[in-house]
Amino acid sequence: MRLKISLLKEPKHQELVSCVGWTTAEELYSCSDDHQIVKWNLLTSETSQIVKLPDDIYPIDLHWFPKSLGVKKQTQAESFVLTSSDGKFHLISKLGRVEKSVEAHCGAVLAGRWNYEGTALVTVGEDGQIKIWSKTGMLRSTLAQQGIPVYSVAWGPDSEKVLFTAGKQLIIKPLQPNAKVLQWKAHDGIILKVDWNSVNDLILSAGEDCKYKVWDSYGRPLYNSQPHEHPITSVAWAPDGELFAVGSFHTLRLCDKTGWSYTLEKPNTGSIFNIAWSVDGTQIAGACGNGHVVFAHVVEQHWEWKNFQVTLTKRRTMQVRNVLNDAVDLLEFRDRVIKASLNYAHLVVSTSLQCYVFSTKNWNTPLIFDLKEGTVSLILQAEIFLFEASTGKPLGDGKLLSHKNEILEIALDQKGLTNDRKVAFIDKNRDLYITSVKRFGKEEQIIKLGTMVHTLAWSDTCNILCGLQDTRLTVWYYPNTVYVDRDILPKTLYERDASEFSKNPHIVSFVGNQVTIRRADGSLVHISISPYPAILHEYISSLKWEDAVRLCRFVKEQTLWACLAAMAVANRDMTTAEIAYAAIGEIDKVQYINSIKNLPSKESKMAHILMFSGKIQEAEVVLLQAGLVYQAIQININLYNWERALELAVKYKTHVDTVLAYRQKFLETFGKQETNKRYLQYAEGLQIDWEKIKAKIEMEITKEQERSSSSQSNKSVSLQH
Repeated sequence: MRLKISLLKEPKHQELVSCVGWTTAEELYSCSDDHQIVKWNLLTSETSQIVKLPDDIYPIDLHWFPKSLGVKKQTQAESFVLTSSDGKFHLISKLGRVEKSVEAHCGAVLAGRWNYEGTALVTVGEDGQIKIWSKTGMLRSTLAQQGIPVYSVAWGPDSEKVLFTAGKQLIIKPLQPNAKVLQWKAHDGIILKVDWNSVNDLILSAGEDCKYKVWDSYGRPLYNSQPHEHPITSVAWAPDGELFAVGSFHTLRLCDKTGWSYTLEKPNTGSIFNIAWSVDGTQIAGACGNGHVVFAHVVEQHWEWKNFQVTLTKRRTMQVRNVLNDAVDLLEFRDRVIKASLNYAHLVVSTSLQCYVFSTKNWNTPLIFDLKEGTVSLILQAEIFLFEASTGKPLGDGKLLSHKNEILEIALDQKGLTNDRKVAFIDKNRDLYITSVKRFGKEEQIIKLGTMVHTLAWSDTCNILCGLQDTRLTVWYYPNTVYVDRDILPKTLYERDASEFSKNPHIVSFVGNQVTIRRADGSLVHISISPYPAILHEYISSLKWEDAVRLCRFVKEQTLWACLAAMAVANRDMTTAEIAYAAIGEIDKVQYINSIKNLPSKESKMAHILMFSGKIQEAEVVLLQAGLVYQAIQININLYNWERALELAVKYKTHVDTVLAYRQKFLETFGKQETNKRYLQYAEGLQIDWEKIKAKIEMEITKEQERSSSSQSNKSVSLQH
């Protein structure tokens, strides 16, 4: 990725340009110390003077009023605020008429910013004051008073906080009175510019110490640049928060959000005092000290998937290269390309007016549809998403998936039936959770998989999940183990040291058995994981259990056996489960599986398999629906759920004496007296006769055996017919 610079031979302004601002993706306004406001039309390459300001007004900062306001959506900005050196700010219309001038500060007004809703304006000045104004220019409050000039200001993403500079310090002050103020030393020189992105919630700062830095919203440093030759005079986030631009003397730099640099350009501009991104995030304008306005387009972006490499060569042209046979295709578009994504054998490209979907098998016939309005800021590809693509209906019962904490990152698994799809997400505490996509009525569990997870990705070929966890890379070969048998989850993991990836690495992709990680310095690291778990997933999806066992015996790895054990229980293949559990030394589980095999009816077997996975309520429901009331009571007795056992016995008017007898035996073992009122009530006047109880139990078991044998004989008779 790089910047394509365009600069006129002769500057349009006689003095330094102090500020620039976009109205649409093709129209820009610039203000200069020569008192002129000039409009630039990039489509026709024309410039025109909008207005000449009075000689005592030297503009310093410009910010357009936000476009979208409630129901009324404007296609372009209609007015802007201009701060100036005479202590005033001016509300100016698009045509150049000064609607209102307001005395705001003693000394120059150094910056002015509308909040995201357009309901408030913040200004800062040489007098060290930070003031909040209404959109009509009425003073609401003086937020803070510093003893030194405040050079730059930015709103927080929710418009509830304001970030401003104070010498070498950065301060975040909430609008609510008495709320906690966050302040930290950010630079070794005076801070000249700040910006706070509403999408990624990250902060940029630039100072006279010739450095630019990236911070999170708690003031923790994420990136610290090397010192440049000259002070950094401007920084600005791209609207989608993926890139930012840095301006200095004869210098324009394009950086990734994590801080590392894509490209460094050296245009003949003097100092770049102000940088503005176009609304679609494809180009930058810079206000230059020598009277120029510099324009830069983001070009040569790359997208890769398997053997395809796509490059944006020009604003409207893409080159597709197949590295296997070196075939090259050129894709021409009617409008400029804004966003693209290449995944799952499809290339999705959004231009300013249309969206194109190409198949990697045929680049000549894309699916094209129009985009109504607004700019696309995200394209996320998946094989099936949370809505069924064919109907647009939400999956499950349509209820929202809610979590107690803010969710930072979310990923959907890429294989399997819709009913079995899983979503993994990381919350604000950096905990990793997994839950089902399809949810009907019952409260679906959201289960924690890990802690201190910074980034995650699902494999594109099978449901294997990888994440960077604190100081290690963790791969969950079969995340569904948490639903089947949590005890063996640690045995299904692959872990390796991640210190080689340095600070703040990010997983870019997980294709086949290769994980690609981007380090903080921008370099890519490729890691291969074992191919055998993916092969095992493939066998299980085709129900090739014998092949799966053969594979595990060939590889001789405990991890693979543990995955097979969980997969077998999930698919209720207890023969394979027994072999796999024996291989990992889980003898108690092997014995339990053996006892399940000897159960007379298929309902009992099903119930005990559900109990094996910890689904006790579901097991009870299966037994009750089959009319096996005694067995439902017995599983509650075995689990010491005494209240529920008695409740069922009373409800179905059977085996009350059995429950009381087992309860009495349990208490006698521990030398305790009965204190439960319900048990005392039903035990009154009841003589416990173990002989009678045993006979009843024998009868229940015989009845169940007869029932299952009769159902089997009925089946065989119907088959003969």
